[in-house]
Amino acid sequence: MAESVELRDLGPPSTPADPSEDAKTGFSDRQLRLVLLRLGSLSRAEYYDTSLATADVFQSTSVRYMVDKVRGLSSDHAVAILRDALADHLDDVNFPRDEYQLLQRLLEDKDDDYTHSEKPYLSVTDRDLQIRLEAALIRYHSPYPEVRAITDPYDDPTMPVDTLRAFVIGLGWTVVGSVINNFFVHRMPSIRLSAHTVQLLIMPTGKLWHKYMPDRIVSVGGRRVDLNPGPFSYKELMLATIMYSCSAGTPYAVYNIVVLKLKQYYNSEWVTWHYQLVLALSTQFLGFGFAFLMKKVCVYPAKAIWPTILPTIALNRALIAGDDDTSGPRVVHGWRMSRYHFFFVVAILSFAYNILPQYLFTTLSSFNWPTWFNPESVHLANVTGFHTGLGLNPWPTFDWNVADSASCLTIPFFTYVNQYVGSITAFVCILVVYYTNSKWTGYIPINSNGLFDNKGGRYDITRILDDNSRFSPDKYTAYSPPYYSAANLVLYGAYFCLYPFAILYNFINEWSSVRQSFVHIGRTLKGSFQRKTEDDHGLSNMHDPHCDMMSRYAEVPDWWFVAILVLSTCLAIAGVVFYPVQTPIWGIFFTIAINFVFLIPLTSIASVTGFSFGLNVLVELIVGYAIPHSGLALITLKAYGYNIDSQASNYITDQKLAHYAKLPPKAIFSGQIMSTLVSVVIALIITNWQIAHVPDLCTPTQKDKLSCPGASTYFYSSVQFGSIGPAKVFSGLYPVLKWCFLLGALLVPPCLWFKRRGPPTLARYFNPTVILGGFLVFAPYNLSYFTSGLYLSFVFMYYIKTHYLLWWEKYNYILTSALSAGVAFSAILLFFTFQYNGSEPKWWGNWAHHRGVEGTGGVAWLNATAAPDGYFGLRHGHYP
Repeated sequence: MAESVELRDLGPPSTPADPSEDAKTGFSDRQLRLVLLRLGSLSRAEYYDTSLATADVFQSTSVRYMVDKVRGLSSDHAVAILRDALADHLDDVNFPRDEYQLLQRLLEDKDDDYTHSEKPYLSVTDRDLQIRLEAALIRYHSPYPEVRAITDPYDDPTMPVDTLRAFVIGLGWTVVGSVINNFFVHRMPSIRLSAHTVQLLIMPTGKLWHKYMPDRIVSVGGRRVDLNPGPFSYKELMLATIMYSCSAGTPYAVYNIVVLKLKQYYNSEWVTWHYQLVLALSTQFLGFGFAFLMKKVCVYPAKAIWPTILPTIALNRALIAGDDDTSGPRVVHGWRMSRYHFFFVVAILSFAYNILPQYLFTTLSSFNWPTWFNPESVHLANVTGFHTGLGLNPWPTFDWNVADSASCLTIPFFTYVNQYVGSITAFVCILVVYYTNSKWTGYIPINSNGLFDNKGGRYDITRILDDNSRFSPDKYTAYSPPYYSAANLVLYGAYFCLYPFAILYNFINEWSSVRQSFVHIGRTLKGSFQRKTEDDHGLSNMHDPHCDMMSRYAEVPDWWFVAILVLSTCLAIAGVVFYPVQTPIWGIFFTIAINFVFLIPLTSIASVTGFSFGLNVLVELIVGYAIPHSGLALITLKAYGYNIDSQASNYITDQKLAHYAKLPPKAIFSGQIMSTLVSVVIALIITNWQIAHVPDLCTPTQKDKLSCPGASTYFYSSVQFGSIGPAKVFSGLYPVLKWCFLLGALLVPPCLWFKRRGPPTLARYFNPTVILGGFLVFAPYNLSYFTSGLYLSFVFMYYIKTHYLLWWEKYNYILTSALSAGVAFSAILLFFTFQYNGSEPKWWGNWAHHRGVEGTGGVAWLNATAAPDGYFGLRHGHYP
């Protein structure tokens, strides 16, 4: 096979008439076994079993394809590929360290005595063959085992994709998912049907369509459409899944509507359906206008693996493949079960088990056993409490929905560790702030996302606003400044550190990639950048083998994105002009500009680590200074400031899904536009129904746990940064917070030094941006939601991945999908059959976790009424 032949010119290889004879033309039996072992088509036991015939392995098209590539790759070309790979992946935490060291040893021209009994392919036994084998994996598949586990190295462009069937099924489940996800978004913790969960229902729906829909051609809008184009395909399943994923996340504007309409918040009667549609549509679609800029930065590069999307593809392949193990070995470390059956077994077990922590024995969910030693102890509850404290507990839950709060079987293990290190550090900081009574935090519950007045009660915003919902200085002076809990104070300080740190650190540490990103964005704006890189061998750090396969599909014209950007901007302007949101037009352009600045670092970090954070706090700060004393202006611009980059990232994530699955970009674009429109309408219907019909919505004691942690944080931030304003907060109440921006900048040099000069093992996995992100888990969440996940991440994302890679590749992402599916369906059934009517069993197992302080919603260490003059904080007449 000539090296000059491009990968995109090669279709799936034909099946050899005699696989064993075909193999003999290029490899000895020992060499063939080594190749098949490395491709995951032989287990270690089968590799050493010389009596086992290898012919059956060639039933897999992927194996035949890669064997052909290894055979046709020259040694010189392979060496060049490996040298570039060593440079590209030097500090890449997602590239397996043992495989990186293998590449180094392969390029050393000397004897190698390294042996690895569990992974024989890591031992250099046939240097020339292994050089070509490793190079073929990198050049024609992927450098990452996570990606190789869930993708094929070839594409079938004849497979049906954008069929009427796929669009109808995708939109149908978008409706169902929008109803469920928006109904439970205000629950703590929330319950949702994720994209990889709903695939379980999309797949049989597609099969039923194929079985019962007439095989007929109809005319739709002048276009001939096949009602039944054959068996439901993998690409149709993925397209319908991507359409559903647009509804998997609740529109951010929902928080605006809840805060504006509820009586305990702003109680605004002017919030009509017209305004809600204008706000929701403009916030959801502005991000699409930015997405076309980032495809070359966060979709095409191989390094942008987007760890959070891998379970979706793994489940798709399992559902389509059924019992066909074409992507893996027949037996993996003694496991013969197919991924499809594995999914259903685990999902059924998860469904049945979830009845215990969610209904029959709820203490298993919030397993706050340390507080049982002294339930009335405020200090014990502060440190170990699940509901009111910081959650220091060696095993805080037996509930998968809680343990998986940070996607423990999805994001890389060392990303999880970095985040947990940050959370532990924040835990210590919060305790220090609280027990030194810094800024009067001792008079407030330690871990609350609310605001409090100077007598320790919940801050009543109506006491500082006039009849037009504007700030009243006289009422404010007569009432009280708002005060933060210790956890909230540390949380905001961490946010202010994170913004300058993330920008500076990412720009300096990844300067070559960032510079290249700006070059590609500039070329995109000029319309001159082509998808495929034009270096000699396609070996630049922007190259991804899957780009070659995607080059056969027409790209979405850039002007489509620009048109959406213009139209949604016009809607946003109409929203602030025709409705009393107290927001100037320039605020819309400001939020667009700030999102453009942060677009590259935010999406780049998320694409590699799976960790993401929003611009909501930064926008709050700037808007609070620019438009003082207007909570309505703040929450309006906050919706745009957060959601633009969030939606851009959402679209880019789905583009990466399409990239891995080889779906035409135009099909994805059309599906996302339609499903986003549907999900917005459904979200608004559900939100308005809840406001009108759910008793005590968004209160701490709401019987169905619809306590609205997100909406409450949204409201209280509008009070602090909007109605009162950050000038008062930073000048009078918490002046130390403004120095956190400088602290974030000052942390960059030592972190860079450690990254480049520290101990190699630690420095490789050191990610200070994610560590700072670990500070953000508190108020109202705590360590209890992340500790169990740390154990599970170690077991599955490190130990099993390191020692049982083939098992991990085959089952890991199926496992997390199945567990989540079981929990979601079980929780929905329980809610509408038992919990909604309040028929929960009354026994010790359902009230033990609410004993004492844990059942109060939070108790302060110090009594405000015992403070001087009966209140704490700044003295009357000296409020900022």
